[in-house]
Amino acid sequence: MGEFAFIIHPVSGAKDIARKYPLLRILPEAVLEQLLKRVSPKPVSEITGIRSQTGAEARGWFVGCPLTPRQFLDLPEAFVLEKIVSAARMAQDLGAKVVGLGAMTAVVGDAGITVDKRVDIAVTTGNSYTVWTAVEGAKQAAALMGTEVSQAQVAVMGATGSIGQVCVRLLAEEAPSVTLIGRDEARLEGLAAGIDGKAEITHTTDPHSGLREADIIITVTSAVDTVVPGEALKPGAVVCDVARPRDVSKQVATQRPDVLVIEGGAVEVPGEVDFHLNFGFPPKTAYACMAETMILALEERYESYTLGRDLTVEQVREMAALAQKHGFKLAGFRSFEKQVTPEYIEGVRKAAARG
Repeated sequence: MGEFAFIIHPVSGAKDIARKYPLLRILPEAVLEQLLKRVSPKPVSEITGIRSQTGAEARGWFVGCPLTPRQFLDLPEAFVLEKIVSAARMAQDLGAKVVGLGAMTAVVGDAGITVDKRVDIAVTTGNSYTVWTAVEGAKQAAALMGTEVSQAQVAVMGATGSIGQVCVRLLAEEAPSVTLIGRDEARLEGLAAGIDGKAEITHTTDPHSGLREADIIITVTSAVDTVVPGEALKPGAVVCDVARPRDVSKQVATQRPDVLVIEGGAVEVPGEVDFHLNFGFPPKTAYACMAETMILALEERYESYTLGRDLTVEQVREMAALAQKHGFKLAGFRSFEKQVTPEYIEGVRKAAARG
């Protein structure tokens, strides 16, 4: 049986902790954050029931790294990395042979390379499968809105990040136009110069101009706050938000009923999986980064598969093939923790047509 662990943290701030410990709700956010700095990583739950369609099985653990997204970015890097390494070592002590880094733990420092050097088990960020599910999910959602990627203008926010770059490369093979959006002009220029494919590549540091004509948008920044300007979106646009914390605020969904916002990376896990933890997804559903760690465990392929910021298209396609082999698949569409129904999509289409 394959064995893995996955490191999680409160993605919506310290108040997430109050979901598990309700008495903490009375404390201000700043006080909770000071408490979190002093708390050591700990096991949160055991994951059971994962069974591949090949017959292989895996079990795992969620290990909590008690820092908020803002703390991951604002606290000294050495302090934050020590917390992540401690969580990975706890995973090792539990019996895991591969550990996945979730959300901000995959962003800090060198994106897992230091963690990998300091533990005796494999480490992965899960970004390979995250990319695949983001691109496939965006394309499928756009098709339901009546937009085919072969005729769409595409934009990628956070284009120069490890996930964003490979999203760009995959989409440039199919779309006629791809706009790269990021904060660093020089890095955008360098990325644009190295993109092969049929797409016309443009780039900008201004989200408003970059999003204005986009039919399909994938947003995957490492920002703490929401960064997608709802007023800039085109009626009928599809926005796939892969970032955690979210890049798209809930206000966009309420103020722009003519735009379809979906969460990227929701995956159905094979077997009768029980996470013994409510992280906002329906039963048997996980983030793609979690799923990649499970897939490596099912394969008993204990190698550090996705590390650092140099992710390749070949890695993404190989992980997608392994996911298919074991029976992982996209779990439909969700928007702000709610299932997206055909009726909802039809309502967005009608609102976009009114325009």
